[in-house]
Amino acid sequence: MEDDRRIVDELECSSSSMMMMKSAEKKGSMEKKSRKPRFAFQTRSQVDILDDGYRWRKYGQKAVKNNTFPRSYYRCTHQGCNVKKQIQRLSKDEGIVVTTYEGMHSHPIQNSTDNFEHILTQMQIYSSF
Repeated sequence: MEDDRRIVDELECSSSSMMMMKSAEKKGSMEKKSRKPRFAFQTRSQVDILDDGYRWRKYGQKAVKNNTFPRSYYRCTHQGCNVKKQIQRLSKDEGIVVTTYEGMHSHPIQNSTDNFEHILTQMQIYSSF
């Protein structure tokens, strides 16, 4: 009888220790995801979407707490490129657009931005501030 109890105790211990090992394995496998690099730019502009040479698809928009302007979410349209960007106006200064990029493009610029005249005209418009 004592042998039977010892076997039952060993089985209970081994099953509980196995459960503990499995939960420890799960915790170990749930390491923090490595974050993609983020870059944020503040630009004084009347236009929300600035031409950066890449093509984007809007996939969402949400209202942000303590801000009168919504935040828009975009993905790069190039196949296999996982770069995302967020665009939002500052509530303190409506003329400033904050653009945040997450990730690095895995391809060259799609739209040629060799002609910077549109950027120069925007700079001239806002240089009077």
